[in-house]
Amino acid sequence: MKIQICVGSTCHLCGSKKVVTRFQELVAENNLQAEVELSGKFCMGKCGEGVSVMIGDTVYSVKPEEVDEFFKNEVLAKI
Repeated sequence: MKIQICVGSTCHLCGSKKVVTRFQELVAENNLQAEVELSGKFCMGKCGEGVSVMIGDTVYSVKPEEVDEFFKNEVLAKI
């Protein structure tokens, strides 16, 4: 599963660094390094709606405090 997290200026201001860090921690905690590929990406066109996270062709808006729940529902549930 490839997960792309926006690191553009608006998402950076919305907390993309915290989102990236937490995703990295969750991948490691769940031993998913072989199943999940994390990468950065610039603008996904959803500026101002939170940090843009793309899985497949779907773009989600994720706030730093929502990462754990998002990971559980959108990553763990689909692996």
